[in-house]
Amino acid sequence: MSKKITRRAFAASSAAAAAVAAFGFKPALAQAYPARPVTVIVPWGAGGGTDATARIVAALLEKDLGQPFNVVNRTGGSGVVGHSAIATAQPDGYTIGMLTVEISMMHWQGLTELAPKSYTPLALMNEDPPGIQVSSTSPYKTVKELADAIKAAPAGKFKASGTGQGGIWHLALVGWMQAMGLAPNHVAWVPSNGAAPAMQDLAAGGLDLTTCSVPEARAIIEAGKARSLAVMATARNPAFPDVPTLKEAMGIDYSTGAWRGIAGPKGLPADVATKLTASLKKVYDSKEFKDFMSNRGFGTVWGDAAQFAAFMEKGDAQMGVAMKAAGLSKA
Repeated sequence: MSKKITRRAFAASSAAAAAVAAFGFKPALAQAYPARPVTVIVPWGAGGGTDATARIVAALLEKDLGQPFNVVNRTGGSGVVGHSAIATAQPDGYTIGMLTVEISMMHWQGLTELAPKSYTPLALMNEDPPGIQVSSTSPYKTVKELADAIKAAPAGKFKASGTGQGGIWHLALVGWMQAMGLAPNHVAWVPSNGAAPAMQDLAAGGLDLTTCSVPEARAIIEAGKARSLAVMATARNPAFPDVPTLKEAMGIDYSTGAWRGIAGPKGLPADVATKLTASLKKVYDSKEFKDFMSNRGFGTVWGDAAQFAAFMEKGDAQMGVAMKAAGLSKA
């Protein structure tokens, strides 16, 4: 009896194996990653710089790895909703996302417990340092002239903007003030809904300076209504070669910026993470990606998984110092 059952079981398994072979199915574990579409979560709205960057990366990943990489915008909570969706996804490589500089800020503000260590870093792709812009009618032709005037003026006389209170461009100003030995609030911050309205206000004479990225200021600069005096970066942006760094112009070795990188949930399998990082390097090195970013004035910075992790750790500490100094930290 047992021999008959064994023969029948063997025959059944052989038939099943033949059917699998005939229809081209493979056991899930044997399929090479990715075996199905991948979701790419973006914590910010469609049409913005982060969304645009994520979509070109996703399109080129799809081209290299042969599966759809579908961008999904998960907005809300000042970036918390989307970043949380990436962190809490199943760690199987089929949900990844684009982290932004806010992940090194939100936990200091008490908005979430998420931090850079909550993810599996895959690659740093972009960083845009803040520029220091003045209107075209400003008497200050160099950043040193502006800095000397700020130092000589009483606290609060000079007014700046570029984003909301506690945003990356506000913290960039705070860091610059500290680097010059001034109080974090020596220049008064005027909250705005972003760089575009801040630049309009600068051109209209309502502000003394802005500290948004040069790409964001580009339209007003090219219209002849403003000029950029320096960038808070370690090197000049090739798209704006005439704008010096703070170190070149003032001898101040201070840099910061808004950045974007790709990561997955914590615990991503090592082989999946390695494959994604390798593909992201191909994306980064491609002419399509470089042309896309260059045409928009976006900075390109590569960091592999380990370098991205170290980059985020350093930035997280820097943001903590700036936010505490400005009285914005609730951590």
